[in-house]
Amino acid sequence: MAGTVPYRPKAGEIPTSPGVYRFRDAERRVLYVGKAKNLRARLSNYFAPLHTLHERTRRMVTTAASVEWTVVRSDVEALQLEITWINEWKPPFNVRFKDDKSYPYLVVTLGDEAPRAMVSRKRGIPGARYFGPYPKVWAVSETLEILTKLFPIRTCKDSDYRRAMASGKPCFAGQIGRCFGPCSGKVTIEEHRQNVDRFVAFMQNQDTAILGDLEREMREAAAAQDYETAARRRDQLQAAREFFEKSAMVLGEKVDLDVFGIDHDELQAAVQMFAVRGGRVRGVRSWTVDKELDVPLGELVDVVLQNAYADDLRPPGEVVVPVLPDDAEAVEAWLAEHAGRKVRLRAAQRGDKAALLATAEQNAKQNLMLYKTRRSADFTTRSRALEDIQEALGMADAPLRIECYDVSHLSGTNIVASMVVFEDGLPRKDQYRRFTIPSSTDDTDSIHQVLTRRLAYLRDTGEPTADAADDSSVAAGTDVEVAADPTDADAVVEPARRKKFAYPPNLLVVDGGQPQVAAAERALRESGVEGIYLCGIAKRLEEIWTPESDFPVILPRNSDALFLFQRIRDEAHRFAITHQRQRRKRDIGTVLAEIPGLGPARVKELLRHFGSVARLKGAAPSEIAEVKGIGPVLAETVHSHLQTVRAPAPR
Repeated sequence: MAGTVPYRPKAGEIPTSPGVYRFRDAERRVLYVGKAKNLRARLSNYFAPLHTLHERTRRMVTTAASVEWTVVRSDVEALQLEITWINEWKPPFNVRFKDDKSYPYLVVTLGDEAPRAMVSRKRGIPGARYFGPYPKVWAVSETLEILTKLFPIRTCKDSDYRRAMASGKPCFAGQIGRCFGPCSGKVTIEEHRQNVDRFVAFMQNQDTAILGDLEREMREAAAAQDYETAARRRDQLQAAREFFEKSAMVLGEKVDLDVFGIDHDELQAAVQMFAVRGGRVRGVRSWTVDKELDVPLGELVDVVLQNAYADDLRPPGEVVVPVLPDDAEAVEAWLAEHAGRKVRLRAAQRGDKAALLATAEQNAKQNLMLYKTRRSADFTTRSRALEDIQEALGMADAPLRIECYDVSHLSGTNIVASMVVFEDGLPRKDQYRRFTIPSSTDDTDSIHQVLTRRLAYLRDTGEPTADAADDSSVAAGTDVEVAADPTDADAVVEPARRKKFAYPPNLLVVDGGQPQVAAAERALRESGVEGIYLCGIAKRLEEIWTPESDFPVILPRNSDALFLFQRIRDEAHRFAITHQRQRRKRDIGTVLAEIPGLGPARVKELLRHFGSVARLKGAAPSEIAEVKGIGPVLAETVHSHLQTVRAPAPR
């Protein structure tokens, strides 16, 4: 078929069976591994005409030189083989996880003669059972200290245990009562194994019934005047209560499940996992993901579960995710094989589990924002990003000062724009600007107006001109509005602010694709200002568009340059949205303040009750009278005023 890659197999050569496929480059390096229920149907998507493919998929397909596949008997086998090959080859176009191995676990080495409980970050210990993960080492250490009071088992190192067993003398931890293994002489290997089994069973179920059992045994021992046993049960009861008090109940006492919250954009994803045991959150884990291809959420869930339950970490009986993957049944079967029991995969829609999922997703959102902030704060990373931008756009020098512009409006009204400034890859909030646009036909016209006003400061000698004195600077982190009319003779700009605004950028960035870049290029050409590079970033595919170019600049998905572009664009969008919302609130307040009898307190109460003037305008007088502080007479006044007076146009 014309327009596809030369190595495209014939349709009849590709089987319709389940299987795993891999793309290789000319050096036989594996670029991408994927699975499919029907290999022919899946691979045909990659060999459609190149111009119809997603830009990132097109780059992967054209980078590859061949495609291979392996047929398997079932979807579950395809999933297992995919996991094996991804771990073996680590293909660059597959999803990549970061910070995955850094979380501590409570580990019980069941494969040892005398199993040991310990804190470890190491995964894959043969025969070991893992509990957690925990957010901090001190959290799991504290838990282990409590549990060894409740279930006395060995905690000493293997070398200490072997030395003690060979010499017949307890290890140091055993001598001071911190280790309760067979080397202490208090229990046999068989008795110790029974304690370990009880420890593991409790960590799995975390049944609060143990509180009643310990209290009953304590009272029975005291009644029998066995005060030593009663004292041990008392200490164990106190330890059990302390263990259960460490976390609040979020679900029913018998509920064991894992919850995965995911927040993602075109380049990265953040995952937050809550391990709920006995209705309480016993483990927390989070990690970030770099995406080279544009992976949908369902496929991302599939990959996240593969990564989460790799090695020997067993899933509980239920796993809650944002959406079910396409091969949910195969994933359930794979999880069941790991757990040794049936595992249910579900997407919570309502109730307490959905609320917990929303909390996990909120944490994932915060983690993604923190990840971006930390990444952009690194000096080496910023320098590399600026150098990559210089090379990608063909600039003479690295863009040490970048200005980005975004337009925001509400159904064509309240049109505002923002300008954010990044110097050396970091935001300069003291030089941010906000623009109010009195009228505009569309986003391209708005971009042209804003850049015309901004570039007026850079004409001729670089000093600001009179018709440009309409935009005020913003103190760091504060939100202020700017004047709207560029011909306002009373507008005054302080000399310090004029100097800041007259400083020329190396690179102008607009939020948008070819139309927005063309409008910005027209404003730049009309201003007569030279030496400034221009580009736009289109959100859908994160493409970088330059003037008079029919094709975008495609930066690698995990590149620091694209990451910086994305952060600058997002900051401009946030700044514009904030300004527009403030203007809407001010306009709403202006409408209500004109009504006789309404003071600031009553205006606030009305807005809290109805949320907007539009809803208030559609309310009946009887509904308005239900608001605190608003009587029937005032309600009639508010209703009649809103029916006759229109809200003032945005300034």
